[in-house]
Amino acid sequence: MSQEKKKEKLDIALLALVLILVVFGLVMLMSTSAYNGRVKFDDSAYYFKKQLFATALGLMAMYLISRMDYHRLTALAPACYVLALILSTAVLFFGQEYNGSKRWLALGPLSFQPSEFSKVAVILFLAWVTERTRGRTDSFGFMAKIMVLLLPIVGLVGTNNLSTAIIILGIGVILIFVANPKYLQFVGIGLAGVGFITVFLAMESYRLERLAIWRDPEKYEKGFQTIQGLYAIGSGGVFGTGLGSSMQKLGFVPEAQNDMIFSIICEELGLVGASLLIIVFALLLWRLMVIATHTADLEGSLICAGILGHMAIQVILNIAVVTNTIPNTGITLPFISYGGTSVLFLLGEMGLALSVSRCRKHI
Repeated sequence: MSQEKKKEKLDIALLALVLILVVFGLVMLMSTSAYNGRVKFDDSAYYFKKQLFATALGLMAMYLISRMDYHRLTALAPACYVLALILSTAVLFFGQEYNGSKRWLALGPLSFQPSEFSKVAVILFLAWVTERTRGRTDSFGFMAKIMVLLLPIVGLVGTNNLSTAIIILGIGVILIFVANPKYLQFVGIGLAGVGFITVFLAMESYRLERLAIWRDPEKYEKGFQTIQGLYAIGSGGVFGTGLGSSMQKLGFVPEAQNDMIFSIICEELGLVGASLLIIVFALLLWRLMVIATHTADLEGSLICAGILGHMAIQVILNIAVVTNTIPNTGITLPFISYGGTSVLFLLGEMGLALSVSRCRKHI
């Protein structure tokens, strides 16, 4: 039986899960950032208002993209990838530095992280390349080509942002895995990835220092954040201390509204609240997998698989960092952590997934 594209309504379940995460993120950000906002800017709602503005823009972008045909967007993939390379190069020369990392570009009063755009550009570009290599995706040459195409953006982003470089590399591996029916070849990719990460770790002394802090945070002054985050998790117990009642956010966990926000969630909402949040993320990944499986063409499947990979890697790494399961990498928790650029492009990705969900297999 032949398969045809069938236009359907967008995936309501995915939309509902995204909105739940967005609302929950704003509520937790207001609770977590109130102290820092009051101390630094004399406005307890300072971070909340900035995040709310970025979220409003993101929701608008999500709606507009969800109404578009994703094939038109993938047609722009090469241009997006080149733009990502240009912006990542510009960061090296004109980027703004914050907490020792040069990751931002300023456009007048506004600033953004090009690395967030790079993730979306890579997903679209690899879907575009793979679609045009159909029938030859099981060869080692295809795998090598994808990795060679990825190396420039990974190298540029990794210079100042190793965590995002790892995410981009992970997205590439996941898309190769989805398009390739063979498994043994991924052993080589895994070894190459380990070697790549090892080289990047050795290039900067502060990265090796993070490994030492991870092994024994109490021995180093910079392990303070990790220790305080673990205190927050432990003090939350099963049901938490109550929304807004965290003690660790009062200056003990530095910049609690950023990478370490999950520790404050554990403190205020306890094991129950943290588990429910993880379940919502798991359901979101499940819906993305369902859409990828039932999409009418390879391009749409790869786009959803790339978004799924991005979300999964970022959620797992963030929670692993907060619980000190892996060294600190500076990765935010999607939709929850403070960051206007992050939430804007994440919602844009969700708009892409919703656009793909409109085209399903019809037998």
